[in-house]
Amino acid sequence: MAEFHTITPHLTVRDARAAIEFYKAAFGAVEKYSIPSLEGNGIMFAELEIGNSVIFLNDEFPDYGLESPTTLNGSPVTIHLQVDNADTWFNRAVSAGATVTMPLDDMFWGDRYGRLVDPFGHYWSIASQIGEVSREEMMQRAAAELAN
Repeated sequence: MAEFHTITPHLTVRDARAAIEFYKAAFGAVEKYSIPSLEGNGIMFAELEIGNSVIFLNDEFPDYGLESPTTLNGSPVTIHLQVDNADTWFNRAVSAGATVTMPLDDMFWGDRYGRLVDPFGHYWSIASQIGEVSREEMMQRAAAELAN
């Protein structure tokens, strides 16, 4: 069972039931439980596990100030997944319906890294470490990358 960490993302989506099914297919999420809204028009709260972490999820309820990225025309937030095999996780998310915003690539900081947007407007980065890079070497690689 995953335990809570200091920070737990809490996502608001349009169509929480569909989002839960997407996160199961894309990221291997496990639905711990969900609570329907009192009006019966959506999910008021759900708890999911992805790997060793928890995320909370709810439907949007604009009357209560809970709006999804779909309603807001995007989100400035990216949720990062540090995983054992970025290619497997990335490809599974794309197969489940995520859209690639930055293809996977080997990065100067020592990760294989890429970015996606899910069908509900939330951005995700997925990475796995492919090498140890010292801070000095990372700064040199970053300068070289920016020079190109």
